[in-house]
Amino acid sequence: MPRDIRTTRALAVCAAVATIGLSGCAGSDAGSSPAKESSGPIKVGLITKTETNPFFVKMKEGAEAAAKAEGAELMTAAGKFDGDNAGQITAIENMVAAGVKGILITPSDSKAIVPAVKKARSAGVMVIALDSPTEPQDATDALFATDNLKAGELIGRYAKAVMTGKPAKIATLDLAPGVAVGQLRHDGFLKGFGIAEGDPSVVCSQDTGGDQAKGQTAMENCLQKAPGINVVYTINEPAALGAYTALKAKGREKDVLIVSVDGGCTGTKAVQSGQIAATSQQYPLKMAEQGVKAVVSYGKGGTRTSGYTDTGVTLITDKSADGVDAEDTAFGLQNCWG
Repeated sequence: MPRDIRTTRALAVCAAVATIGLSGCAGSDAGSSPAKESSGPIKVGLITKTETNPFFVKMKEGAEAAAKAEGAELMTAAGKFDGDNAGQITAIENMVAAGVKGILITPSDSKAIVPAVKKARSAGVMVIALDSPTEPQDATDALFATDNLKAGELIGRYAKAVMTGKPAKIATLDLAPGVAVGQLRHDGFLKGFGIAEGDPSVVCSQDTGGDQAKGQTAMENCLQKAPGINVVYTINEPAALGAYTALKAKGREKDVLIVSVDGGCTGTKAVQSGQIAATSQQYPLKMAEQGVKAVVSYGKGGTRTSGYTDTGVTLITDKSADGVDAEDTAFGLQNCWG
């Protein structure tokens, strides 16, 4: 029988049961235990920001491997672009209707996704945020993620140490408004560098959406505004490589320090070649693996996972700085993704 027919009939049964005042469908309380398992594998949903970003590709691979090992069925979906909140809402609704026990999601809009998440949880579905928290963070049952504030702080401390007291003229190539992960990395960088928001050493700030082409344009704009820039913070490595391209076109690639976050294989190789000075490496495979296991445990009658699980972050560079712990690119390439 086609899945859509089975799903329609299942929903009709639930509606009928509710009408006569019996229980048996998913609970209405976000803290309720899962309904008794029917035959067949436990269904786990994974919703990422996009399908093409290597970070989310690796996350999907990790979820697929974990689902196979756990005997679970994985359903996947993604936004059409980074920031596609409507697409993620539709994916949540479809997965709840299909009977998933839990949804793993990297929210494109940390605030706007919250009503859909609450609705899913009220239907008895456990929702775990991966990589990016919602606002508020406790809108989901749990968060498995890099400590993004720490990731930013590590590269901020590194940049400060490398500058050895020289006056800094900083460009921040950020993500986009309303995305918690971007704000946390930005704030962490400032903290690590020892400055506050609005400090005059930050001479230019541009949003890039984490995109390489937009990162290049942003860097070009910053160089027009402040030609003397000597430190560039970037939200991720695609933005960093875009910034490098713009700097190289101006003959500035060797005298500007670029730091970033991600630790993908392409980005780690860019650190190895000297295009990026240092990056904070995160581990999407761990996020997905642990998330799938948590949903399967819940689906088997376990309790809902709660709170924050730090999946780790490591500073990667081949040019060490005094007082800053780091691993070299050999370590980074053994643990990279993409």
